[in-house]
Amino acid sequence: MKKTIFLIGILLLLLLAACGDDQNEQANGDSDNSDGSDNGEEKTTISFWHNFAGDDLRARTIRDRIDQFNEDNPNITVEAEAIPVDGYRQRISTVAAAQELPDVFFTYSGSFTDQFYEGNLIQPITPLIDENPDWADSFLSSALDIYEYGDEEDIYSVPVAMSSTSYLFYNKELFEENNVQVPETWDELMDAIDVFNEQGITPLAMGNQAPWVAQSTTFGAIADRVTGTDWFMDAVEQNGAFFTDPVFIDALGYFKELVDANAYQEGANSIDNTQAEQYFAQGKAAMMINGSWTISSLASSSSEEVLENIGVALVPSIPEGEGRENTITGGPGGGFVLNKNAEGDVKEAGLELIYYLSNDEAQKEIAESNSMVMYDVDIDEDKVSPLYYNAFNLVRGAEFAPVYDLYLSAAAGEAINNGLQEIMLGGDLEPVAENLQQAQAQSVEEDDDE
Repeated sequence: MKKTIFLIGILLLLLLAACGDDQNEQANGDSDNSDGSDNGEEKTTISFWHNFAGDDLRARTIRDRIDQFNEDNPNITVEAEAIPVDGYRQRISTVAAAQELPDVFFTYSGSFTDQFYEGNLIQPITPLIDENPDWADSFLSSALDIYEYGDEEDIYSVPVAMSSTSYLFYNKELFEENNVQVPETWDELMDAIDVFNEQGITPLAMGNQAPWVAQSTTFGAIADRVTGTDWFMDAVEQNGAFFTDPVFIDALGYFKELVDANAYQEGANSIDNTQAEQYFAQGKAAMMINGSWTISSLASSSSEEVLENIGVALVPSIPEGEGRENTITGGPGGGFVLNKNAEGDVKEAGLELIYYLSNDEAQKEIAESNSMVMYDVDIDEDKVSPLYYNAFNLVRGAEFAPVYDLYLSAAAGEAINNGLQEIMLGGDLEPVAENLQQAQAQSVEEDDDE
């Protein structure tokens, strides 16, 4: 009898020990996909890549919100990797080809996101739209259209920026000292370039080491003035318009006219965009054609005196062109997308992160970091620079024209980017047009075959 009681006691002790081990294992999160949280629940870890790696106000705002998300969600860990802008496209394209995309990642609107959708690499975030109708309705007109795919018209992302890429920034003091008016037409721009060259002042700062800069900030705006938007969209679809057409050669010719007039500083293809921004801010160049990101960058790196000396206008009109005059290249900017393979808790955590970085509070914080947003938000004027406020009002009164690499295929975008670099080095126009046409035609043909 005593032996039986003893055995029962041993079994009870073993059972209690096993239960204790199970509880400890759950508390410590000893599983393949999660680790422990303070409240004993399973902790979900998600990987996240973005390109907000710089020291500008917008980049710091996004990184701060990521940190705050981790604090506000103790059961979720965001393993974030910030990749510099100039290398981001290549890095994310490389892991996409290897089927190793992070759970959530930043994407550029247009053809870049098209590739992820067409490759079945991302999934809709439509549940966020359905659950937050007031938020969805607060985006500006057409802001979500570029992220809408499929017969069901699902939404795959929302913009956290307005991609306005072709502001003409100018140094007020240099213009006044040299009795130059802010150019409104192409002839006035060329006259201003001549005056500043005569005075030993670089007319236009550009950093085209990453070759998207010339295309995105300058050539797209010029080309739209020359060809008109409808022609460009037909050329993208190869629908009766082609990049070897004379009107496009004319557009390339206007860009070459800037190069031949020594509008840019020596070695513009060898310095990056940030260096060009600083070159301009230091008063070494009279003008710079650049995007809305420059406003945030200058706000974080320049004194109030420097900012007050910078004016902002639109790229001058080309009266003999086919395009509209009061336009700026751009539209909805980049946003965050969810990996197709994200499921269960990872999917839910990913959706929570995307909403946290894109909701009303986030849009306001991003706007007040001197960055444009495609969102109906009240901005506290005291929290932004006068440069930002003026640019914001300027773009609100303008119409959008297409940024080339948002609509061209990846290969065609690379062709025009590299081609503009070649023109800046003295290259001919026709080979650039032919390479672009060939790349876009091949892409359209491949799409038609699928």
